[in-house]
Amino acid sequence: MNYKNIREAAYEANMQLPRLGLVLFTFGNVSEADRDLGLFAIKPSGVAYENLSPEKMVIVDFDGNTIEGELNPSSDTKTHAVLYKNWDHINGIVHTHSTYATAWAQSLRDIPIFGTTHADYNTVDIPCAPPMSDDMIKGNYEYETGFQIINCFKEKGLDYKEVEMVLVGNHAPFTWGKNAAKAVHNSAVLEQVAKMALLTEQINPQAPRLKRALKDKHYERKHGPDSYYGQA
Repeated sequence: MNYKNIREAAYEANMQLPRLGLVLFTFGNVSEADRDLGLFAIKPSGVAYENLSPEKMVIVDFDGNTIEGELNPSSDTKTHAVLYKNWDHINGIVHTHSTYATAWAQSLRDIPIFGTTHADYNTVDIPCAPPMSDDMIKGNYEYETGFQIINCFKEKGLDYKEVEMVLVGNHAPFTWGKNAAKAVHNSAVLEQVAKMALLTEQINPQAPRLKRALKDKHYERKHGPDSYYGQA
């Protein structure tokens, strides 16, 4: 098998990262999963975006084992594998070190929900997972990063199908979605929301969080049972 579909989807999604200004050099990766095959395609480690091609995407199983590919997969592959294995409604994952989202992650802060742009995607603060313990860091680091994210969602009572983004404390953001393209979309949205939240606090350090009625209105008009945003 040449896994053409997931290779091409992963390639196209990875190429969006520099176009959207979400990565510098090789600071990021995207994967696309095929649930029927139990596999995903992911960017090879340390390869510049201009040197990528669909054929260079590496095929990996949900245990993090390379199935096909001449290059080493991304160093974050085991994190992707853990998330795919435990969260069965996602088929695309993105990891970047985009400037504003990473700044919030380094500050160990959730991103407060200040406005309706944020509410178009989430009705809660964007969570920041606590820093990893020393034992986890010294162990299988990238594998444990997946559980750092999963445990954060369990502790905060969040649903990964509704909140498709997270900050990994002291590290950087991860996003996911129904496919790699949607995960990239979420990564761009997260970066913009992170930037606007920073500016909001600079303009008014006492800025209140968005009130419930506006949160619900903006989220439901895009995602609710009676949503009316966009074309039918």
